[in-house]
Amino acid sequence: MAISFDEVEVGTELPAQSFPVSRAALVRYAGASGDFNPIHWNEEFAVSVGLPDVIAHGMFTMAEAIRVVTDWVGDPGAVVDYGVRFTRPVVVPNDDAGAVIEVSGKVAKLLDGRRVQVDLLVTSGGQKVLGQSRAVVQLG
Repeated sequence: MAISFDEVEVGTELPAQSFPVSRAALVRYAGASGDFNPIHWNEEFAVSVGLPDVIAHGMFTMAEAIRVVTDWVGDPGAVVDYGVRFTRPVVVPNDDAGAVIEVSGKVAKLLDGRRVQVDLLVTSGGQKVLGQSRAVVQLG
């Protein structure tokens, strides 16, 4: 079901979601994206360059976060702009739990042309991992 511009107002909250991240998911993402940087799969290398452990790809984190918006609006093509600042990596331990990316969002502005700005809060392990995470969405 598509969201109508007339159904939203500033402060409208999107359903929050949690996205588990495992080492296996990072390997699959590396294969799909072609980003085989060893900081995303090799713990020894990641630690040797000053990271606490293997970290998720930034674009992987971004993609998981925008799912809250695309699921809400019902059409990925309705996202006309999306940007973030990478503030902290998502650390993915090599255990059964892995990591979790927590995402919540709300309508921050009503824009011209039946568009809205959605601001996202993206955390992992209680720490903000994406800053200034904003999407502009075209509504019907």
